Amino acid sequence: MSATTGQPPACSIGDEGSAANGVVLMAQSVPTASWVPCVRGLPLGWHFSGLDARRDEARFWLDSDRDGVHAIEVRLTARCDTEGATEIPSDRDGMRRLERVTQVTPQYLGRRFYLFDGGCITVVFTLSGDARGEPLALATQGIGTLPREELAEQVREESHGRLELDPPADAAAPR
Repeated sequence: MSATTGQPPACSIGDEGSAANGVVLMAQSVPTASWVPCVRGLPLGWHFSGLDARRDEARFWLDSDRDGVHAIEVRLTARCDTEGATEIPSDRDGMRRLERVTQVTPQYLGRRFYLFDGGCITVVFTLSGDARGEPLALATQGIGTLPREELAEQVREESHGRLELDPPADAAAPR
């Protein structure tokens, strides 16, 4: 099963500040993840391109008017391969951060990993513009994270207790 959407997985929308439906879809795709990525706000020149959520993986893309289509891909998975990556001080509480740059010219290519209980957020960057690290820093400042517990509470509240983010363990599987 797969779901795609053209709506950004915003960390906060509307007067109540609820997370967008895409964030909930991402959380449901990776039920072990204690954190879920979302779009907090994008710098000038960056645009949301799409979201794809499927069993065990969810991702969204950001396009840049200077660095091209899908310049940034943000993936949520239960685990990730960090071989060859270097651990650096994390800019996110409760997460370890590693980076692996695979090419510097003519494009700046690599992956940034955020490891946490039950999951991994991978930021894949393919930057084609003249600047290298600056666009990556700007774009990733616009990527936020929400705790799974907060999303679970949001689903319960908005459904008046009828729905849960995660189905009960004893729920029958669809046939």
